[in-house]
Amino acid sequence: MSFLSYLVSGISLGSIYALIALGYTMVYGIAKMLNFAHGDVIMVGAYAIYTICITWGLPPLVGVLGSIVICAVLGVVIEKVAYKPLRKASSLAVLITAIGVSYLLQNAALLIFKSDTKSFTSVVNIPSLDLFDNQLHIQGETIATIVVSVIIMIALNLFINKTKPGRAMLAVSEDKGAAQLMGINVNSTISLTFLIGSALAAVAGALLCSSYPALSPTTGAMPGIKAFTAAVFGGIGSIPGAMIGGVLLGVIENLSKGYISTQFSDAIVFGVLIIILLFKPTGLLGKKINEKV
Repeated sequence: MSFLSYLVSGISLGSIYALIALGYTMVYGIAKMLNFAHGDVIMVGAYAIYTICITWGLPPLVGVLGSIVICAVLGVVIEKVAYKPLRKASSLAVLITAIGVSYLLQNAALLIFKSDTKSFTSVVNIPSLDLFDNQLHIQGETIATIVVSVIIMIALNLFINKTKPGRAMLAVSEDKGAAQLMGINVNSTISLTFLIGSALAAVAGALLCSSYPALSPTTGAMPGIKAFTAAVFGGIGSIPGAMIGGVLLGVIENLSKGYISTQFSDAIVFGVLIIILLFKPTGLLGKKINEKV
């Protein structure tokens, strides 16, 4: 049963990576920029829940909703202040700015909450599940993470393909100039993309810290890097690809920890990514782009 236990835990961890990767892939697919501060938005969301629930003593639902609102507003502010002025700048300038925003958020958290690790109380109130005569134990946080990720994935796909703002995002991702000529407000569409991506980061932060109850200013750094890896793995710019890449990454990481070595699990994960990209440079579901010369 250990294999099933590792597999379920890996799917749960991968679902968190997938939620974070959705933010990366949406922003890149529509705005064509990599928001490397996305991982730190997760940390801000987790600290928001910590403050609302533990410091102020309010219910977990209020904490999660408050975190979503705070992160959504933060995402829009970051886009307006840091990225909007660089729309026509080089990708290197955008990358350096993203790293700067990431360090700004980390150091702001360090000043406010100090460097000590906080004990995070789970916001999930679902009973654990025991299967196969109690040989397979599945925690409530694991169940909630998988279910929430699937629901968000379905809802996001429906939003993108069935609603007017979603179709506007698709149009902007194809050609900003043509979309603007058709009457689409490109600036508002990109801001909405950052808003949704940052809101998803808040949900990911709540689930991540509920499953792994330790919170510090660098909490979102490594999950953010791995989620970016998942987005590239699945095909950056593809929403289903981000979900598949995240789940596969989580399963590979957990099985590596269980059967090979906890010390080499990260190296194995990134090694698998390199192998995949050698044979399919656009990722599993990425589209091949033909450039005009």
